[in-house]
Amino acid sequence: MLRKTALVEGETYHVFNRGAHKGKIFSNDDDYGRFLILLHLCNSSKPIVMRDLLARNRGRSLVELYKEKSDKSLVDILAYCLMPNHFHLVLRQKSKDGITKFMNRIGTAYSMYFNTKYRHSGVLFQGRFKSVHIDSEQYFRYIFSYIHLNPIELVESSWKEKGIDDLARVKDFVNKYSYSSFLDYSAVARPQKEILAFNEAPDFLRSQNDLEDFLRWFTEAGPLQPVDSTPGAQ
Repeated sequence: MLRKTALVEGETYHVFNRGAHKGKIFSNDDDYGRFLILLHLCNSSKPIVMRDLLARNRGRSLVELYKEKSDKSLVDILAYCLMPNHFHLVLRQKSKDGITKFMNRIGTAYSMYFNTKYRHSGVLFQGRFKSVHIDSEQYFRYIFSYIHLNPIELVESSWKEKGIDDLARVKDFVNKYSYSSFLDYSAVARPQKEILAFNEAPDFLRSQNDLEDFLRWFTEAGPLQPVDSTPGAQ
């Protein structure tokens, strides 16, 4: 299927997908870790062979693969968040068809890993990835906050409708949630920062980046709604 609008070089998009039939695509830290390292390694003009990389790094932690070179020629990754049954990315396209190539590589590599590990058959993701053009600073702030606030639903499922009951608990949870780029914008030093085009992010993201800022941006957006706000999308 063709997209209604082409993905344009130099433009930024909210890219997302979820498991087929709302099924889980991440069950444990190893699954999250594999997808995260693919975000780093698949962003390259050169193909990768995970089997060879893993063999070369046998006996070492998966995070050692962040030391592998990736020319970052397809996209700038500005934000991401992985949840048990879906993921969100903020991508700026750098080369022709860069986002499509990047997402196809990740989808193929992760599906092979998942299907082999869990003896899963059939499709893993719910169709091809979805994308929405981020065409203003207001929408960028909204999407950026929306993505990084997503994990709150794992501890307070109805916070968007009823507000946050225990802010201290939520802050502690988000500050320990290692499957999003929130920690990298909060000045936490970790290997996963290699995933991001951190220096390409707008300046305001590096100066206003704590939980209160994101909650304010989300609230101030008012009527703006996430494109995947259908029931079960979160």
